[in-house]
Amino acid sequence: MLRISNIKMPVEHTEEDVKLQVQKIIKAEPKEIRIFKRSIDSRRKDDIHFVYTVDVVADVDEAKVLKKSDPKKVSESVIYKYEKPENKRTSKLRPVVVGFGPAGMFCALLLAREGLKPLVIERGADVDQRTKDVHKFWDTRTLNTNSNVQFGEGGAGTFSDGKLTTGIKDERQTKVFEEFIHFGAPEQIMYSNYPHIGTDKLVTVVKNFRKEIIELGGEIHFGAKLIDLIIYNNFIQGITYEENGRTIDFETDTVVLAIGHSARDTVEMLYEKGINMIQKPFSVGARIEHPREFIDQAQYGKYAGHPALGAANYKMACHPEHGRGTYTFCMCPGGTVVAASSEEGMLVVNGMSEYARDKENSNSALLVGINPEDFPSDHPLAGMHLQRDIEKKAFELGGKDYTAPCQLVKDFLNNEKSTKLGSVKPSCPTGTTPSDIREILPQKVTDNMADALLKMDKMLKGFAMPDAVLTAPESRSSSPVRIVRDDFYQCGRGNDPLGGLYPCGEGAGYAGGIVSAAVDGIRCYEAILSNVTPFI
Repeated sequence: MLRISNIKMPVEHTEEDVKLQVQKIIKAEPKEIRIFKRSIDSRRKDDIHFVYTVDVVADVDEAKVLKKSDPKKVSESVIYKYEKPENKRTSKLRPVVVGFGPAGMFCALLLAREGLKPLVIERGADVDQRTKDVHKFWDTRTLNTNSNVQFGEGGAGTFSDGKLTTGIKDERQTKVFEEFIHFGAPEQIMYSNYPHIGTDKLVTVVKNFRKEIIELGGEIHFGAKLIDLIIYNNFIQGITYEENGRTIDFETDTVVLAIGHSARDTVEMLYEKGINMIQKPFSVGARIEHPREFIDQAQYGKYAGHPALGAANYKMACHPEHGRGTYTFCMCPGGTVVAASSEEGMLVVNGMSEYARDKENSNSALLVGINPEDFPSDHPLAGMHLQRDIEKKAFELGGKDYTAPCQLVKDFLNNEKSTKLGSVKPSCPTGTTPSDIREILPQKVTDNMADALLKMDKMLKGFAMPDAVLTAPESRSSSPVRIVRDDFYQCGRGNDPLGGLYPCGEGAGYAGGIVSAAVDGIRCYEAILSNVTPFI
């Protein structure tokens, strides 16, 4: 099979047009064409076009075609196929997976397919009840601290854009995309340059994950919260969890901690148990909202609004004069800003898009890196304490009812408190109140945000639009803690290894999004099957 790269097509084109271009390149009619990658090149606003990479089956002498062709244009297609590891596990005890976000979902699914019948405990609700709990919070500001935007079936990504962009190079990500498609995600995620599922479609996908795990003999308990680890002789012997008002002990020698980046009380319990953990850099900032049509126009020019292009994306980064890396993150075209709290008396915001991406505004996080030297102490949980401090200030500044503080970009740049809104209507469902977000965020963060806004305005003209709205704080982009694990993916206590405890995914500090978390879930599954412990 041949791989043809850099096929440029105008905005309006058909599959037949792509086929004709391939035919010109290989001098033969292709029998089959599979899209490997498709992106939009919008660098020149008068020449917006698609760029394809395709895999081709045709009756040609492939070696001869490769010899005559530019290797940058035509190459041999290498198709990745996930090879599951040999199952060397001898234990008869069922493994436990704590958390049913991407890391837990993938780990539990593959364990179930191996016949190991995992027990999954998830403190939040199933996705249908969770959706009701989330909308109740947005409508009435009554927070369920166990079932919300952060906790519940599918993890925090279920109420986001379902974005599948990632910076990791691990080939297992292909396996992740294949499974998502198998369970109902759009096939376009396999080749799109900015793949996303959309929060509305993710609901069906996570239900299908659950269904297969249960059909294979696994159990998934919602409303079940880990409260203790049972440890003896440096080995996991079991767990204790709460469910429906009962305290339950479960015997196991294998626990996967896929707890997510917001399970702060669980992290505190693990710390009290002596589990080794260290500080980890993270980022904080605010969500910035512009009118979707404005972003579309800025990115696509005269092609803005064309149905083939959809809502425009952007991704920017810079190092302002103050020296901190500042970047946009989790951009939600045609989406909304949402209140995403999981603890009483604390406020955090996030972004969310449905698959159609057709809402009035587009938003993204504008984030600044925070390093351990910026933390208030050298305590392993100091970054978490800093997050809480920011979120508590935001809750109080917003009026102590989960109304989110917001500020116009022009006022933020002039270091003035906002007193009224302009032409951009904030989308946060719990409401916003004009404020000064400098009262919430550290000065190092706001100084860098201000510099970055001006620099990014040169990258994307109008990004520093005076009436654009900053809603704060975005403080859960990643975990501020890493649970230390060894080469066998297991952790320790003090100087002693601890057999059978597998920190996994974002909450453990080993991922930064849906795909990387899912890949880490696969890695932990592989480690469990290897049957290797730190003592052997």
